[in-house]
Amino acid sequence: MEHYGFWSILPPVLAITLAIKTRQVFVSLLFGVWLGWVILNHGHVLAGTLATVQALVDVFKDAGNTRTIMFSALVGGLIAFIQRSGGVEGLIGSINSRIENLERSDSLKARRRVQLLAWLTGVLIFVESSINVLTVGAIFRPIFDRLKIPREKLAFIADSISAPTCILIPLNAWGAYIMSLLLAQGIEDPLGTLLRAYPLNFYPFLAMLSVLLVILLQKDFGPMQKAELRARTTGKVIADDATPMISDDVVSLDKKPGTPARAVNMLVPIAVMVLMMPVGLIYSGWAQISSLAGISLPEKIFRAIGAGSGSTAVLWAVLSALFVAMVMYRAQKIFRLGEMIELILKGIGGLMPLALLMLLAFAIGKVSRDLGTGLYAAELSRQWLSPGLVPFIIFLVSCFIAFSTGTSWGTFAIMLSIAIPMAQQMAVSVPLAVGAVLGGGVFGDHCSPISDTTIISSMASASDHIDHVKTQLPYALLSGAVAALLYLLLGFL
Repeated sequence: MEHYGFWSILPPVLAITLAIKTRQVFVSLLFGVWLGWVILNHGHVLAGTLATVQALVDVFKDAGNTRTIMFSALVGGLIAFIQRSGGVEGLIGSINSRIENLERSDSLKARRRVQLLAWLTGVLIFVESSINVLTVGAIFRPIFDRLKIPREKLAFIADSISAPTCILIPLNAWGAYIMSLLLAQGIEDPLGTLLRAYPLNFYPFLAMLSVLLVILLQKDFGPMQKAELRARTTGKVIADDATPMISDDVVSLDKKPGTPARAVNMLVPIAVMVLMMPVGLIYSGWAQISSLAGISLPEKIFRAIGAGSGSTAVLWAVLSALFVAMVMYRAQKIFRLGEMIELILKGIGGLMPLALLMLLAFAIGKVSRDLGTGLYAAELSRQWLSPGLVPFIIFLVSCFIAFSTGTSWGTFAIMLSIAIPMAQQMAVSVPLAVGAVLGGGVFGDHCSPISDTTIISSMASASDHIDHVKTQLPYALLSGAVAALLYLLLGFL
């Protein structure tokens, strides 16, 4: 049996509903994993419970999962480093000096300028979505706090430009991965097809544009408007009942007394982490393409990026950043070796909740695959398709699969194998069908509470996770609705 019918969608949907309703993300995800394994064990509660425990252990059997969880924890050490060394304070000071006079004369303009800087920073870091989000959060969280901009707004900005930016620029692992899926479907010119699909990948453009409009117009609606009002009137950047997705010890770590505030102590380690990402992808993928003959060096590099391991690259990136930071801080005589080890452990401890959430997210993703959640949703869509509705339905089904499973890449793998043959058989534009899959996958991943990008966005901004999901959702739904309407119109035109 390829899927478990209606039962296959119940665990992820129930986990998402419980998380939003109860605000207990850990319990909700764990319950979703447990229910999935009970279903897989044909309703036997004890067998399902034991299988759940084993499934959590088995997450670490996948080296990629282990590397990602290690990366999530080690980033806490890097955050502690750049704060305690005076790097964050130095960068804040340099930015503050530029906006201080502006803030006195026009606080609205200062808020707008800082948010624009955060948006632009995210757009420029297109190598990997997690590094994109973490960099924006680490740099701008203290500045947003000073200007009394709610952390929900920072999480919204960071999340809304991470995956959309990465998917619209093919010179990274996203582009290479999608091209490999297109090649597997018999597309002879995957790069050309991908480039033709980009203008038809509406949701990422709309998501980035919506953020830009919110920043420029300084107009909010829904829960975000309430968060903005709270921050401006009370000065509280998070709600009273909020649970930030990062330890307060990491968020509020002060500069070591007597240490000069230098922005370089933050910028250099962050730059190393960002730059090591493509280097890690190329190095880890080079062995798989080194035997290829008759292709140019740039094409080899691009293929190596596609063949490389994203989890390996991000782990190497954060380890390289930590090493460079240790050398820098020791050379400046800021920390002794023992102090640096203590700081790393303190930072890792602060991000243990994130590592645990990643563990649960991987576990519910695995049980969803075993239940055939994505296959069932895709199969349902086939029963009521007409040629004009194909792009519209492909988009909606991709949205649902990504939202339910928390993964855009998994959605791409499922839906491209269905959408491309369907488009070819029903005389629908293949680039349009590909664009619908990519846009739907990013939309669902963007909105899902169990998506790793959504979780990391909450962590990087030190925001309450459910508050981030609730405040972001109206904007994402608006952009998604416009994208769906465009696919509906183009399907018939």
